[in-house]
Amino acid sequence: MSKKIPFVNIGQQWKMEKRLLLPIIKKILSSGKYVGGEEIEKFEKRIAKICGVKYAVALNSGTDSLTMALALSGVRRGDEVITTPNSFIATTAAIVHLGAKPVFVDVLPNLNMDPSKIIEKITTRTKAILPTHLAGRVCDMETICKIANKHNLAIIEDAAQSIGSKFNSRPSGSFGKVGCFSAHPLKNLNACGDGGYLTTDDKKIFEGAISLRNHGLSDRNTVEKFGFVSRLDNLQAGILNFRLKNLNKIIKKRRENASIYLKNISWERIFFPRETKKEFNTYHLFVIQTTLRDRLLKFLKKNNVITGIHYPVPIHLQPAAKFLNYKKGDFPVAEKQAKEILSLPINQSLSKKNIEKIANLINHFQKNI
Repeated sequence: MSKKIPFVNIGQQWKMEKRLLLPIIKKILSSGKYVGGEEIEKFEKRIAKICGVKYAVALNSGTDSLTMALALSGVRRGDEVITTPNSFIATTAAIVHLGAKPVFVDVLPNLNMDPSKIIEKITTRTKAILPTHLAGRVCDMETICKIANKHNLAIIEDAAQSIGSKFNSRPSGSFGKVGCFSAHPLKNLNACGDGGYLTTDDKKIFEGAISLRNHGLSDRNTVEKFGFVSRLDNLQAGILNFRLKNLNKIIKKRRENASIYLKNISWERIFFPRETKKEFNTYHLFVIQTTLRDRLLKFLKKNNVITGIHYPVPIHLQPAAKFLNYKKGDFPVAEKQAKEILSLPINQSLSKKNIEKIANLINHFQKNI
């Protein structure tokens, strides 16, 4: 029986890093500085530089970064935020938790927000546009920014899957009023637990996020505004600072892995949106589309290849979204994609041999279906 090819391989990452990362962990634990500390400040400065912005704030999760970004951008109860129904549930949940209404628009063949659908959804209640840079591909921010500027709307980027990605040579997280990132263990830049961060050029948002993440305290005994507990641990910041050194190598390897797929897969009955000249994709995911998805998934699993589906049920069709009164057929592209998308292994621990094996299995499946 052939060895299983995993979708992700966090254990292998630890095996490769252990010798160098353990002394860093030991030093931080020995310092006694667990909440707050120099590792957090160092991480924020490095992230701001990578994203080409003035400020970054380390937080507990990508979900918290979305919630804070919306709140600090002025989104209030009764406001509307335009977004897409094919993201992870946290994108919409952040809007709902503030008492605002998520207004969905359909997506393009590349899974990202369709800018041509935005204007018809703008009302007097619209406060912001929240595009998701799905799978490591930045949305068409050139067009989205023009629409937002014309209608005086804030842009909140859900950049959870796109650290290091670019559009027109500009980094994700630098287009909107706020960029929101996740450092979840499955991300390209990953902590050993939950983590996130936001990016901005707005000093008021930066200062607001610094305060809100720590109960709203201005000092030990003074609460300026009731806040949250959304601090990134100093230990996780230290791990992220170590992994930041390898981020470019990880992105390079994932792009190489993608090129092997593109070269070796036969594309007769399978679609994959190619990278345009304006895009720099970091391939957090490699998502193919085929009407044979369910059968292909089973075939690959039978041959010890683990895949994923991101995401099988659009948000507007989730039980939690019933109160929004959307129905099946409202967003035909996103709904069709949900039935056809399949995420292939793309992690940086994969060998060329394994990727070629997956491609060959897919080709064999297509020939014999």
